[in-house]
Amino acid sequence: MQHLRKEKLKQSNLYATGAERVPWSFGAARPIYSYVLRAIGTFCVSVVTAFADPARSNLSPTSIFAPASTPAQSIFDLSRLVLMVTAAIFVVVFSLLAYAVVKFRKRRASDGREPAQVYGSTQVELAWTVIPILIVVVLFLAAARVIASIQNAVHPSNAIEVTVIGHQFWWEYRYPSLKVVTANELHIPVSDPAHPTPTFLTLLSADTDHSFWVPRLAGKTDLIPNHPNGMWMDPYKTGLYLGQCAQYCGTQHAKMLLRVYVQTHDEFDRWIQEQSRPAKASDTVSEGQKIFERTACINCHAVAGTVANGRFGPDLTHLMSRDTIASGAAPNTPENLRRWIQDPSVIKPGSKMPAMGLSDPDLDAVTQYLETLR
Repeated sequence: MQHLRKEKLKQSNLYATGAERVPWSFGAARPIYSYVLRAIGTFCVSVVTAFADPARSNLSPTSIFAPASTPAQSIFDLSRLVLMVTAAIFVVVFSLLAYAVVKFRKRRASDGREPAQVYGSTQVELAWTVIPILIVVVLFLAAARVIASIQNAVHPSNAIEVTVIGHQFWWEYRYPSLKVVTANELHIPVSDPAHPTPTFLTLLSADTDHSFWVPRLAGKTDLIPNHPNGMWMDPYKTGLYLGQCAQYCGTQHAKMLLRVYVQTHDEFDRWIQEQSRPAKASDTVSEGQKIFERTACINCHAVAGTVANGRFGPDLTHLMSRDTIASGAAPNTPENLRRWIQDPSVIKPGSKMPAMGLSDPDLDAVTQYLETLR
């Protein structure tokens, strides 16, 4: 019995003596370490490439690595500083950890006794206390400077004013001084250094919490009921910029998309003129207009120049001037528009718009009428 007990003890790593226990080595774990180091290296190379030359990297339109506006550029510069500091910390800590693992690993000749304990080093303790405090102070001051520069920006007289209202699950845009109301697709002018024209947004919510975020143009700002917020952007490149509601606001939060069209001043002025005109419908679609006006559509939607003046859904006066429907969930084509009217849940499950239950002839007539709203 005594012999069997000794054999079991020898087979157990927990009770084995130092001479009998197989020491840990990098050899057994080399494939895992190789994989981890390769993954870290790939990540570092991709991040460095993106930071070094965002224009050449293969980035999506929503990437923070290609800022196209002053607020976004300030945030990008701050994130670069934070990344460099944290990367330096990671390298130092990982190097010390690797050194400690290799230097003080369990050796085959070890007698199993506890090594000598060393206590107290005023210099070391001061170093690992003062250095982290200095790092935190530097990062705090850098972040505070960026926040202050964005929030306290000068509001010039030629700035474009837009009121953004978040709904479940779409965006409403109002240009108070220009008397234009649209939905889901924001149009703003480019702000070149020679003619700076920033756009200031007043952010409101009609129901629950939302978050307005177009990474290439500005930081993330929440829309809170009964608590107006604000942000601004001054894009210096024309084009389409994509964004997303970044605060969970219900079932279709993921399909509450943002599309910001940055246009030249002439294009923006022309768009404003077109959006200021009332809707024009030909006599050939008069039957569809009558059906639209005698159903529940007018309780939620507005069409300038008609009896429809609802405010719960998007303004449809110039519906066909938009590239998408359902807040970017689908291209604005006649086929998708018909499907959307017939049953919105097919495109956007959980949408607040109900299925109208129209017959096929009525559905075709309403679709043809809405196609004329340009």
